Amino acid sequence: MFVIKNTYYTNSSISARIATYYEKGGLPLDWSIVEQYLPLYQEAFFLTLHIAIWGILGSFLLGFLVSLVRHYHLPVLRQVATLYIELSRNTPLLIQLFFLYFGLPRIGIVLSSEVCATLGLIFLGGSYMAESFRSGLEAVSQTQHEIGLSIGLTSKQVFRYVILPQAAAVALPSFSANVIFLIKETSVFSAVALADLMYVAKDLIGLYYETDIALTMLVVAYLLLLLPISLFFGWIERRLRHAGFGNAGTASGK
Repeated sequence: MFVIKNTYYTNSSISARIATYYEKGGLPLDWSIVEQYLPLYQEAFFLTLHIAIWGILGSFLLGFLVSLVRHYHLPVLRQVATLYIELSRNTPLLIQLFFLYFGLPRIGIVLSSEVCATLGLIFLGGSYMAESFRSGLEAVSQTQHEIGLSIGLTSKQVFRYVILPQAAAVALPSFSANVIFLIKETSVFSAVALADLMYVAKDLIGLYYETDIALTMLVVAYLLLLLPISLFFGWIERRLRHAGFGNAGTASGK
């Protein structure tokens, strides 16, 4: 027997409901069940959003540092950065999470599900962000750096006021794709016992057999999470194009 908010479900009642749904040719949307499940999805939604935000911010920071190491060809560190990128991009996030959650305790390092999920997202996302940053930096011609120095700017000022804004504009479409990709990757967090959106959906399906409703609410939750971000980045890209930023001609000084 199962219960959701004082509503009792037995195996026989569940079987009878499933049979009724099939006789009707499909599963109607039962709003009373949606109302019962909604608090669980709300909690999972904000947990997923919280981890995604910290993971993406960490990815930006890590990716920026790695891109600088590779762009300026720093000895030794460049080889380490290249190894990290290849390891991160060529292993699934699920395997990385398993290593953090199940592997590290073998050597005495125990991390919570939330910490493992955040670190895994940073480790994966940092490599993608690093390549995005590096592509933007390489799109800005060396001539602009030399011109900046010739008018009295220091190397730091040239990087901050000349190189970095153009590089960010060029790399923005790649950044937006990476952000959306990383948020979608949060769907594997349930593998390390984190009660995210996918975890809640699978749990409700396994317990109450409300597959259609659980999956519909899952799709809606991810749309509410991803669609505003996609629209926001699209708006930013249009504004930059209108201002003349973010194209190869502008970055190369043509």
